[in-house]
Amino acid sequence: MTELEKGPRGRRRGRGARERILSASQQLFRDQGINRTGMDQLCATAQVSKHTVYQHFAGKDELVAEYLRRFDPDVLPGVFDRTDLTPRERLLAAFDVPASTPLCPYIGAAVELHDPGHPASECARDYKKAIAARLAETAREAGAADPEQLGEQLALLIDGASARTRVLDSDRFPAAAAIAAVLIDNAIPAPGAAEGR
Repeated sequence: MTELEKGPRGRRRGRGARERILSASQQLFRDQGINRTGMDQLCATAQVSKHTVYQHFAGKDELVAEYLRRFDPDVLPGVFDRTDLTPRERLLAAFDVPASTPLCPYIGAAVELHDPGHPASECARDYKKAIAARLAETAREAGAADPEQLGEQLALLIDGASARTRVLDSDRFPAAAAIAAVLIDNAIPAPGAAEGR
């Protein structure tokens, strides 16, 4: 039989505390940042005690890392796994980001934490490398002469557009998409270009 816990409001709680903690962290970290989210507030939002949080996570650092690991584990499957688009179209679809999208949580975490050895910084680094790798893989499918270089260039554009959109409070993804189209067209030989030589 599962032992039930009591949350901060005295309500009995069963299973699901870990998911409530992660759900609360997603909401709070996104809305107000990691450093501004205290454990008391997190516990109140998740309706669990601090004891329960520390049963599931060794500390806030581990919780932040798990939050990032769960954010987009498949690396933009809605873009890269689409079979209805050509590889070139998938590369451009990576820039189809609504203006209301908050700052990339991986960038946000890396900026807030300042510690390259922090578990969340490692998650952010791994994710950013995975984005560049997925872009390079798609660039390779599209026939890019140097897919790794194009993947890195497009990853830089995505991150720059995300940061500038947040800082300027103005959608910068359309401008980034226009630059990406030029980079893509320059990196991918036009059909028949080799035959014309």
